[in-house]
Amino acid sequence: MQTRVTELFGCKYPIQCGGMLWIAKPELAAAISNTGAVGNLTSGNYNSGEEFTTAVDKTFELTKNPFIVNITTMPSIRLSVELLQEFFKICCEKKVTAIEIAGAPVDTFLGPQYIPMAKEAGVKVIHKVGTVKHAMHAQKVGYDAVTVAGFEEGGFPHKDNVSTLLLVPRVVEEVDIPVLAAGGMADGKSMAAAMALGADGVMMATRFLATQESGVHPNIYKVLLEKKEYDTSLNLQTLLGDFGLQVRALRNGIMRKVEEVEVAGGDLADLLPLISGQRAKKVWEEGNVEEAMLTIGQSVGRINDIPTVDELVERMVVEAKEAMQKTLAKF
Repeated sequence: MQTRVTELFGCKYPIQCGGMLWIAKPELAAAISNTGAVGNLTSGNYNSGEEFTTAVDKTFELTKNPFIVNITTMPSIRLSVELLQEFFKICCEKKVTAIEIAGAPVDTFLGPQYIPMAKEAGVKVIHKVGTVKHAMHAQKVGYDAVTVAGFEEGGFPHKDNVSTLLLVPRVVEEVDIPVLAAGGMADGKSMAAAMALGADGVMMATRFLATQESGVHPNIYKVLLEKKEYDTSLNLQTLLGDFGLQVRALRNGIMRKVEEVEVAGGDLADLLPLISGQRAKKVWEEGNVEEAMLTIGQSVGRINDIPTVDELVERMVVEAKEAMQKTLAKF
């Protein structure tokens, strides 16, 4: 395949893994990149520059193909702005393929010098956005591409609640840089649909979570196979609304407690014990799916098996081609 995304990254397929806290580590990132898609090393998994540097080096050892690093630019108790700035500098020093920014624009959150720093190092910078306005800003300040995430996505969709189906073509109309579609992406059919909307590639996280290489507890795989598109919920609008965000996660015991706290007017101090990332880390490893906020997207409704990443990527490409051919045949 050849699109502006394959040209930008130097990859075989325009399929990128999204950032996944506690999941997107060197082993999974490299396994995905080795298929010809683009793996993701999530910097939030690490507590220091030294830890992160070790992870980047290990990823380079496991794959010779392009991979990206996710840096989430949101206020965090565990990850200071200074540490995120250090992560960005390490990416430039190590010359990773690209940095995926999720959250506030890097020029305002980390500083205006960071995009020029990446360009000087030959490192691409992508911004995951949920509005046309933010995509236009990304192009204006020098991002190399945008990932457009509709509110179907797991994690932190924009509070505007615009679907991928509408958001992708709107962004494509307004910017000239490459566009990846996210939110609801799970197979070849959704990839073909994204291409028809004008996207140059797709980004997926939930679907890559449901692969053998993600290494989560068997109970998680069972849930991913059982749950449907209506089994997630949108929460934390009061807590994240000032940032233009909310959270989409699996509807489980913890998220029902979160809803109760929000309805009762609870504040951050009340919610933090429920939404702690450390709780999620424990659940991914131990499998008690009711005990943490698990940021899973509506694409869970399209998951019917737990393949290897190689099987998934190759199947997606074949399915996408077949879907396009069948559609064209109708004309």
